[in-house]
Amino acid sequence: MKIAVLPGDGIGPEIMAQALKALKALDLRFEAEQAPVGGAAYEVAGHPLPEATLALAKAADAVLFGAVGDWKYDTLERALRPEQAILGLRKHLQLFANFRPAICYEQLTAASSLKPELVAGLDILIIRELTGDIYFGQPRGRRVAADGAFAGAEEAFDTMRYTRPEIERIAHVAFQAARKRSKRLTSVDKANVLETFQFWKDVVTEVHAQYPDVALDHMYVDNAAMQLVRAPKSFDVIVTGNMFGDILSDEAAMLTGSIGMLPSASLDAAAKGLYEPSHGSAPDIAGKGVANPLATILSAAMMLRFSLNQAAAADRIEAAVKNVLSQGLRTADIHSAGTTQVGTEAMGDAVVAALKRQG
Repeated sequence: MKIAVLPGDGIGPEIMAQALKALKALDLRFEAEQAPVGGAAYEVAGHPLPEATLALAKAADAVLFGAVGDWKYDTLERALRPEQAILGLRKHLQLFANFRPAICYEQLTAASSLKPELVAGLDILIIRELTGDIYFGQPRGRRVAADGAFAGAEEAFDTMRYTRPEIERIAHVAFQAARKRSKRLTSVDKANVLETFQFWKDVVTEVHAQYPDVALDHMYVDNAAMQLVRAPKSFDVIVTGNMFGDILSDEAAMLTGSIGMLPSASLDAAAKGLYEPSHGSAPDIAGKGVANPLATILSAAMMLRFSLNQAAAADRIEAAVKNVLSQGLRTADIHSAGTTQVGTEAMGDAVVAALKRQG
């Protein structure tokens, strides 16, 4: 098993170190090769996604990714900003299906911003289409407006686009995931305003005919955002487009107590994937040793399960994380009265100790 390890910027190297410690504690045979990405890559190679890094990602069986971004790069032209690295990896590796589970662990119900009764037992899976929509649609850019109320003024524009095959393949992924859970799928769109998402709704409905055992409902994105905080447990599997999925999955993260707890998997058609925490690079706390590494450690568990066929090892990591939380250990983002606050490295060490106790 060859893993491409891309720590990135900000807290990326700190949290990645803890995930690698957890993987090594499993006594699996794997090769982990590191490469720069994001701002770190720009510093050494003049580009956020150097050819060597991309080649490593393509050659590996899976990619474990930290985080990219730093305010000091905001003045660079867009093509050279750190965030272009993750967009480039998604595009070149054809990672079209993003899985973002939002699970509220029993031990963390008090850390959620919602009442415990609303989030206790929460287990949502958000499936986000990852390589289309407004993030990749062309044309885009800046120009002088040729018409409208402000003709002649400078304007910026992006294009929201989806083709039938793009929608069909993410719909199949979502229906198949729903079949393995409670057989309920919510498709989130904005069909009442956007032609793109009327098309989305029509195609998802057509694909549903192949999955009669799965209950499908459609929901506008604004209502979905409201329902996620009003009655989050009414959802099971959610499928939506790139932009809506980006926003809703971060909202769902806070239901669990902290975005520092949420892993993610981005998969291609053959289940090769890139695994990363759902949070960002947090340059404001980088180097302070206070970041929560659990989302990255849980992302490594998802990597073992989905891409490396090591389900038992994935179960071990997830059980170790629950064990550590049961001990009352918390990083700053999930700390509450009656628990013990620890730093990034201490949390990683606790997970490794829990793994070793498993025998």
